[in-house]
Amino acid sequence: MSEKVDVEPVSGRAILGQTLKVLREKAGKSLGQLAHETGYEKSYLSRLESGERLSKVTVMEDLDGYYGIGDLLVSQWKAARLDAFKDQYKEFMALEATARIMWKFSLGIPGLLQTEDFARGVLSGAQTTAGGDELVEEQVAARLGRQYLLRQKPEPEVRIIMDEFALRRPAARGKTWHDQLLHLETVALWPNMALQVLPFSAGAHHHMNGSLTLLWQRDGNAVAYTEGNSSGRLIEDPDEVLRERSSYDRLRDLALSLSDSLAFIRGVLEEHRS
Repeated sequence: MSEKVDVEPVSGRAILGQTLKVLREKAGKSLGQLAHETGYEKSYLSRLESGERLSKVTVMEDLDGYYGIGDLLVSQWKAARLDAFKDQYKEFMALEATARIMWKFSLGIPGLLQTEDFARGVLSGAQTTAGGDELVEEQVAARLGRQYLLRQKPEPEVRIIMDEFALRRPAARGKTWHDQLLHLETVALWPNMALQVLPFSAGAHHHMNGSLTLLWQRDGNAVAYTEGNSSGRLIEDPDEVLRERSSYDRLRDLALSLSDSLAFIRGVLEEHRS
């Protein structure tokens, strides 16, 4: 009997890099030529091919268009971006990507609604080791990539409740905070988005220690995901999911209406401008 050999699985980022290299070579282009024709730096393209870096999704959209291959690279990028997240989040991320209905509560501004500069500031705080900047940029790209699902077709129906705390903790840079508030104002007007603010006046509540997400798939299957400062938990048991839905309903009852929430965001924006 032959001895069984464990083979380390190939990462999604490595597969994407291989595809990029094959496409370039099939097109008869050198890295220098590709850099010149696409406007991306040669060293950057090289690191994408080697799997050392995760690009923003817009780079893959550009290269899909350059090669005329539909959305092949974007599709592979969606799998590759999961490499940037810890193992306990990956199953949740996969379910989030296919959900048709999403309900979320967040103490801070959720990653799905963060601007690039705001996300960079949030993610930079814990990176103090060598190579931290590069890790931050990879995490920023992955976080922004999650937002891609908000504009995929068909668009998911999304409801997000943010604690007022999220709007009272500004970014360090004034312009970053201004742009983030403008983005929230814009998102609140999207037809597939219901954005609410849970005001301080609602008092203490049962999710002050973390976030809650509820996801429904096309077949009606539902899961919940709770997350604290250092851990996350995916909940699939129907009874537990129902309990989490009930807790979300209580938060929604305490939150401002959609129109009052938009007015609240605009009020914070005006306060910042003044």
